[in-house]
Amino acid sequence: MRKGFITNRLRSNRKSVEIPIENKMETIQGEKFVWIDLQNPDRNEVEKLAEKYNFNALNIEDCMTKFELPKLDSYDDHFFVILHFPPLAQKIGISKNSQLSIFVGKDFLVTVHQGDLKPLVELVDICKSDADQQRKNRLLGKSSGLLLHEILDVLVDDLLHTSRKIIANLDEIEDRVFDETKPVARSIALLRREINRLRRIANPLKKFVLEIAKNVKRFSGSEDDELTLFYDDVIDHIDKVIETLEESRETMEIYKDTDFVLSTEKTNKVLAVLTIIFTLAIPSTVIGTFYGMNVDLPGGIGSNSMILGPFTTFIIVIIASAIPAIMMFTYFKKLGWISS
Repeated sequence: MRKGFITNRLRSNRKSVEIPIENKMETIQGEKFVWIDLQNPDRNEVEKLAEKYNFNALNIEDCMTKFELPKLDSYDDHFFVILHFPPLAQKIGISKNSQLSIFVGKDFLVTVHQGDLKPLVELVDICKSDADQQRKNRLLGKSSGLLLHEILDVLVDDLLHTSRKIIANLDEIEDRVFDETKPVARSIALLRREINRLRRIANPLKKFVLEIAKNVKRFSGSEDDELTLFYDDVIDHIDKVIETLEESRETMEIYKDTDFVLSTEKTNKVLAVLTIIFTLAIPSTVIGTFYGMNVDLPGGIGSNSMILGPFTTFIIVIIASAIPAIMMFTYFKKLGWISS
């Protein structure tokens, strides 16, 4: 499998090179709330927001940490949640997760991330411009809880898209597993690692989206029923991601075992051929060893008997070596050790 195959296939039609991400802070005013998005922020920006909205200092530390376990902390006027998603850009062979920190209150929504979650960045761009006014109105026209649903929905859809790309990799690997001319062990190991990484993202994600759906109702007013349906749809997509990954993991285990069995069988065949060649060469080796000694032997250099001419010794050695070799070959074939 060519270098970078898995990464490229998982993110088809997208570049998988890391681009330096600049520090950005976007403030977008909705009808009933303000959305503040921080990409690759510095501590001063986050601390100013913490002072303005009374965020917990421990949550600020979690925001600034590059990798923190998923969590949800609930307070009287807001709640704080950390989620993980697969980033768009990553170095080949190096797996990592992108952390999204979210503060949600009745009149504000603050998102903190490193800027490598493309679906989220695209939502920010839509809300900043008037290119898609209808969608912009839908995102900013109601509550912070509805906007949070839209953010989670696009990120989970991207995760679902990525999990489906796993299937494309599985189809490719299936063909390679049964092609003895192409090594596939490394590709299987890389894809297994990718599947396990996505499982570590998706399994906790379902739990925390359920918790978000419960907490966000406090800030949604009369939209409780509508939001419940929206978040149920997100959870349904997460279930599909988990189901796809579980099926892919089981399939990968089958491919791994199949590749091991086929590789072992191929190795055994090679060893069997080498063993047979070595065994058939034993008679000639033994006889040649005797005739290489400085002792008188029938047909040797010191013998005057030249029954078959000057090549008598050579002919005797060949015949003496060939007869037991032929006998062993016939016996091995009768036992089935040598296939026809």
